[in-house]
Amino acid sequence: MTTSAVLAPPLMFTPSDDPAPVEQAVALSIAASYPPETYLWIECHRPDGGMQLWHAWTQGGDVLGDHVDQVAVASGLDAPDWFEIAGRHEQVAHRGRIVIRAHPLRPVLADVKAGVRCPHDRRAGLRQLIVTAAGLSGQVPHTHMPRWFGVGPVLATRPH
Repeated sequence: MTTSAVLAPPLMFTPSDDPAPVEQAVALSIAASYPPETYLWIECHRPDGGMQLWHAWTQGGDVLGDHVDQVAVASGLDAPDWFEIAGRHEQVAHRGRIVIRAHPLRPVLADVKAGVRCPHDRRAGLRQLIVTAAGLSGQVPHTHMPRWFGVGPVLATRPH
């Protein structure tokens, strides 16, 4: 899986085997159909079994998303909290092999400010998943949970 951010047009199309320019154009088109202040996680599933992940923000979503991330990180929220909060507001749509996960950012910010946290049983389950995956791959599991993934461009598009 690779990750890309949808930044800005214009795109020049030339004959190529690279599906990324078309996927980027599709991601921009999808983003145009969502309301302001929305973070979009767009999965383009390819015929070869691969997947390209695109991040997109509608009007005002980039600034609000970065603000949400600043509040979340300052509050000590981590990856399990991101799954909990983002999942509470996620709206999933499909367009063929494309999966769109839309996250309206105002409700996400409200949950972050309210101190919503991942329940202990789900947190324990995620911890066990990390330990098991590390063991299967021959790695030593981390002693801490992964950090908040982000809903703004600064954190969501950084390498993990």
